Amino acid sequence: MRKPVAPVSGFCHIPAMSKVAPSVLAADFTRLAEDISSAEKAGVSLLHLDIMDGHFVPNISFGPDIVKQIDGITDLYLDVHLMLSEPEKYFEKFCDAGANAITFHLEVHPDPGKYAEQIHDLGVKAGISINPDMDIEKLLPHLHHFDLLLIMSVYPGFGGQKFIESTLTSVSTARSFILEHSLRTEIMVDGGINRQNAKSIIDAGADSLVMGTAFFRDEDQAELVRTIENS
Repeated sequence: MRKPVAPVSGFCHIPAMSKVAPSVLAADFTRLAEDISSAEKAGVSLLHLDIMDGHFVPNISFGPDIVKQIDGITDLYLDVHLMLSEPEKYFEKFCDAGANAITFHLEVHPDPGKYAEQIHDLGVKAGISINPDMDIEKLLPHLHHFDLLLIMSVYPGFGGQKFIESTLTSVSTARSFILEHSLRTEIMVDGGINRQNAKSIIDAGADSLVMGTAFFRDEDQAELVRTIENS
């Protein structure tokens, strides 16, 4: 089932953007419906779905069929992160599966504007992502094409990695650029985020935080969400 998405003209904010975006990859797939229901009850408004091809990143996750199943059991906003060597081949498939936003990497397409247009033409939000070793300055000239900027704070591929502190500079630089140019692009940060470092990332300018293990293994997810939302 496709959830309603706000028009892309003017790059409207992602609907009901929550500061916490649970990464489904860290859920227990033997009880996925229960884990997603738990996330809903905790008060989050979106789920982050990591799609990996074993080529662009050294891991394989899941494809459109699993996204479609997730879409069938929740009304939460589905934020799909394509860590793929040829993401454009799959834009339509993931859109049809229920994605509300589709993000790909600048490392794959260094001139990304036309791909953002392809995503918008499908009626969903467009996001662009960079790995920790990518200079944020290379992305900024393209930012006006996108609704979402996803800054990786670990090298993608596996969960449980330590947050890379230097990525805070990329977050603050992007926030300053967005404000200076009156853009409405949201900033999301993904990797190694937990209770201890969440506030510093938000203070640097992040709108939302992707949390995997730190969310799904927390004994009080609702309290975690409230704490971060009030940071």
